[in-house]
Amino acid sequence: MNLAPLLLAFVAQEPLAWEELAPLPDEHGFAGSFAGATGGALIVAGGANFPDDAPWRGGAKAWHDRIFVLEGGSWRELDARLPKPLAYGVSVSWKDALVCAGGGDAVAHSDRVFLLRSREGGLETEELPSLPRPTAFGSGALLGDTLYVVGGIDRPDARAATRDVFALDLSSPKAWRELPPWDGPGRMLAVVGAQDGSLFLFGGVALVEGERDYLTDAHRYTPGEGWTRVADLPRPAAAAPSPAPALGQSHLLVLGGDTGELAGSDLRDEHPGFARGVLAYHTVTDTWRRAGELPEAPPVTAAAVAHGDGWIVPSGEVRPGARTPRVLRMSLGNETRPFGVPDYTVLALYFAALVGMGFYFSRRERSTEDFFLGGRRVPWWAAGLSIYGTQLSAITFMAIPAKSFATDWVFSLGHATILMAAPVVVGFYLPHFRRLKVASAYEYLELRFNRAVRLLGSGSYLLFQLGRMGIVLFLPALALSAVTGIDVNLCILVMGVLATVYATLGGIEAVIWTDVLQVVVLLGGALLSLAIIFLRVEPGAFEATVDAGKLHLADLDWSVASAGLWVVIVGNFFFSLVSYTSDQSVIQRYMTTADEKEAARSVWTNGLMAIPSAAIFFGLGTALWAFYRSHPERLSLGGRTDDVFPWFIAGEMPAGVSGLVIAGLFAAAMSSLDSSMNSMATAVTTDFYPLARPRSGDRERLRVARALTALFGVGGTGSALYLASLNSTSMFDQYLKVIGLFGGGLAALFAAGIFTRRANGPGVLIGFVTSAAVLWLVQRSGAVHFLLYAAVGVTTCFGVGLAASFAFRPRERG
Repeated sequence: MNLAPLLLAFVAQEPLAWEELAPLPDEHGFAGSFAGATGGALIVAGGANFPDDAPWRGGAKAWHDRIFVLEGGSWRELDARLPKPLAYGVSVSWKDALVCAGGGDAVAHSDRVFLLRSREGGLETEELPSLPRPTAFGSGALLGDTLYVVGGIDRPDARAATRDVFALDLSSPKAWRELPPWDGPGRMLAVVGAQDGSLFLFGGVALVEGERDYLTDAHRYTPGEGWTRVADLPRPAAAAPSPAPALGQSHLLVLGGDTGELAGSDLRDEHPGFARGVLAYHTVTDTWRRAGELPEAPPVTAAAVAHGDGWIVPSGEVRPGARTPRVLRMSLGNETRPFGVPDYTVLALYFAALVGMGFYFSRRERSTEDFFLGGRRVPWWAAGLSIYGTQLSAITFMAIPAKSFATDWVFSLGHATILMAAPVVVGFYLPHFRRLKVASAYEYLELRFNRAVRLLGSGSYLLFQLGRMGIVLFLPALALSAVTGIDVNLCILVMGVLATVYATLGGIEAVIWTDVLQVVVLLGGALLSLAIIFLRVEPGAFEATVDAGKLHLADLDWSVASAGLWVVIVGNFFFSLVSYTSDQSVIQRYMTTADEKEAARSVWTNGLMAIPSAAIFFGLGTALWAFYRSHPERLSLGGRTDDVFPWFIAGEMPAGVSGLVIAGLFAAAMSSLDSSMNSMATAVTTDFYPLARPRSGDRERLRVARALTALFGVGGTGSALYLASLNSTSMFDQYLKVIGLFGGGLAALFAAGIFTRRANGPGVLIGFVTSAAVLWLVQRSGAVHFLLYAAVGVTTCFGVGLAASFAFRPRERG
């Protein structure tokens, strides 16, 4: 039953925008030119045309060695020339150079490969290893640093196209590798593109005894895995601009091309030109869709060059025997769905509720125990939901459906390990924390070992959270901005300011109860999304998920380098152990309940929610795959895979409902921030402030805690805004990688204290440093799957720390 007309659907605007740049300074233009970007400039070199007259009026075809450069909006012709007149080769942009491979003229085809690079107003040529065989009319693309050249013909009078696949690592260009061919006919004039870690081959022309056969088959090559057949093109496409433009993380475009419908027709000047329709292929759902049209007189046998935030198609052939000097530039149109009045209304009411909670609980925060632990009056179920909500950040809420949308369910079983960790936490850790009545988990480390271990543990936690806060605000803001059109800086400011206000006013109680509201909204939104998808997918779409392997649950692989079943289980168990035994933001929550029994219930509540919620979110990703396989035209052309669920919420849910779920996403990001703010304030006030002010009273420390909460909120918001200005997280990613080396060691400090009597302060400090060094070496080697990093850190610190403790006088447990 199709209920689409009953639902408010997102009607996409024109997905692509086209404009004309300054034309090439040649009245005829060229077909088969090499083109690429170097030093910020666009280079067009070589090509062929009919400079005197059309071929049916006796005009002769000419090959060229001229080179043109587009800089500052205008063209100039260089004095430099190609090594010889060439056309119909492969060209790609690599770093600061244009790479040219093969090509030919009327007499012979070439195996020559060379770089063109801008140097001080001129052009530098660098020779590269020659192709194994001469090739023209082939296709190519760059995947990472490797240039692939596919198909073509080896001489002008060839009566069959090749199935050659050549590869050259440009970062170390020693020799070309010949790879196995695809399972299909040889071809020329195909479209090749790189996306999603793979090379794609679309259409082209096969030669059967010299006659052209226009193709629709498509193939995917993944390094290390080989070729697979993918969905056929909706129509033949030959000689379309290549490499295929890659948009977002999952789309490749076929820009027009020759469909072969008029092949053999003697239309001459009456030829209407080539196809204008743009086809978009989605690498995840293996589907095709229409994506608008090219301008009138679309070119073929032209290069497509990524330049800035768009793609440029310089010159080309507009009908047989006719070229154009026109230069087209393509960019993404506006794909966002502007929020309507109902959405903004719901968003405003939700935010008002959050601030209202902060004011309400502020009246109850009279001591540090109130501010840090909620006076130990939080119900066990609310504490459990808050633990769950803390772990379910906005990034996770988007990333889990995106993971199963793009791949399968292999990572889902890892969520069951929370139930494996829960009895360990409840049986061994919880009694110690509750008996000692600690506000900061790291107090235990001083009581068991010494002050240095406590400060090391607390300091490591603080450093990690300092780097994390900006990330957990910026990445969700980026996704929300992409799908709603709200400015990313405004998203960050709204989330940062609101979280700072209610966390500063209401302390941990405001944080916990806003978490509860967030969990209800997000789980409700996920279930509603599933219902909408089930009503709108095409018959057979869910059966297709099985055929595509989307429900694959486990890999029975014993390698430490891949996500085999044992790696997923062991790795996630240790990761859960790190979170639930050494993370202040989690431990603090199960310390807010009235007694140990209720604290245990809160831990079990979170653990029991993990399995059904994993099924919901992994199932949602699979359902999104089925939905967008049925409706590929509704996907965002330029979207990231991680944005697929927010995109669905904004585009497919009824007005008002989408606003509520988007509000929940805002709240999830704020939950990550407020958790960091409150737990960091707790750690600093409890672990460090008394060292500077040992005689400070509780009221003074409460004021300090509020001030620190506000300060951390401002700092987290500021770092997110800084990331937005950079439009990159690379620097912070590296920071978190370094600080993340200590997470496993931190959990091992607690484990050594609880499970052994022999471990002592000097010994565990040695183990902590050693584990960080070992984990750094493991990460650099790439020999171990990242899921095992926590296991490596915990076991190394525990083992080395215990062994080193024998060299020091042991201290009795506190």
